[in-house]
Amino acid sequence: MTPIPIAAYRQQFSIPDDVIYLDGNSLGVLPKATAAAVAKTVEQEWGNGLIRSWNTADWVNAPRRCGDKIARLIGANAGEVIACDSTSVNLFKALLTALALQNDQPQRNVIISDIDNFPTDLYIAQGIRDLLREREIQLHFVKRQDMQSTIEAFSGCTTVVMLTQVDYRTGERYDMQSITALVQSKGALMLWDLAHSTCAFPVELNACNADLAVGCSYKYVNGGPGAPAFVFAAKRHLDTLDAEGTSAPISGWFAHEAPFAFDPLFRVVRGIERFTVGTPPILQFAALEASLDMWLTVDMQALRDASVVLTERFIKEVETQCAGHGLTLATPRDAAIRGSQVSFRHAEGYAIMQTLIARGVIGDFRAPDILRFGFTPLYINEDDVVKAVVHFREVMSSREYERTEFQARGKVT
Repeated sequence: MTPIPIAAYRQQFSIPDDVIYLDGNSLGVLPKATAAAVAKTVEQEWGNGLIRSWNTADWVNAPRRCGDKIARLIGANAGEVIACDSTSVNLFKALLTALALQNDQPQRNVIISDIDNFPTDLYIAQGIRDLLREREIQLHFVKRQDMQSTIEAFSGCTTVVMLTQVDYRTGERYDMQSITALVQSKGALMLWDLAHSTCAFPVELNACNADLAVGCSYKYVNGGPGAPAFVFAAKRHLDTLDAEGTSAPISGWFAHEAPFAFDPLFRVVRGIERFTVGTPPILQFAALEASLDMWLTVDMQALRDASVVLTERFIKEVETQCAGHGLTLATPRDAAIRGSQVSFRHAEGYAIMQTLIARGVIGDFRAPDILRFGFTPLYINEDDVVKAVVHFREVMSSREYERTEFQARGKVT
């Protein structure tokens, strides 16, 4: 089948006429198919089918069904991914699983991560350390440039290295294959956070021999605000957990091997379903699955090629048209180590972004000084880039951002 041109996908999204949306790395745009899918779920499946729809509309299998679809987008196999809960909850499960897989090596009690990792990743690791005091877990959060030396220094006692593939502030990208190989050569497990990778560029978990991964689906995936996240575990590890009879990381109802037997004693289900916990949020799954069905038609390499064109054009235009106004590129110039975003630093970054948003150019801000712009080629093109930078130049040259209304900070930045 002939691939659909990337530019042709724009008509499948609902985008306000007066908006240039450069924030798909934070919350993706609404696919038109999603509204119809959710309406069908509400009006027909819930409205008419009622509780029967757990079976007749196959609600009960939504986590596995969506997980198998996500697997195809991240280079995994069916049965290795389950959609459920939030990224933070899934990180908790994945870290506990990594520790369980290393139970026979009690000397391995170190968790390594990037100090600039997304804070929830670091918070979850801290919480597990405090929860499992008997394991005497040590945390080593280090700068990117010190990552390799730290992995080597703690090679005999590291249980898991936890990294987000694309830095949420700068867009800098880790080499998944080389880092995974390094970590595994030291006897540790590799856990990847794919929040800024999934549907931003091709991801190949199995080709890189990844152990565990988590990710969200409300950014580039366009699953909607609060959409279910996902967790990946390589089949070799699932087989080990099953063979050893290891319990679920959270022994909830849906992680039982027979939830509707209503057994008072927990018996863990085999396979990837061990990562499920409770009742799946069906309306959110309806939105997510509609977007996934669209994504499964996308040529991911063509998407990546378009992303590189857009990000490089944006960098060139901003540095040409906004020169002399104190903006500093925070994102790598080398596309090979860049995700699908571009970030600039400026002392007045928050106010500048609020000014751009007021003009209809929507990006976002990350403390302390990052203006962040995400590029999603399914609905952003080079004309959008050019128009956005015209606004950017006018904001900087006029110092419009100094107006009082752009200084006040909202709860969400």
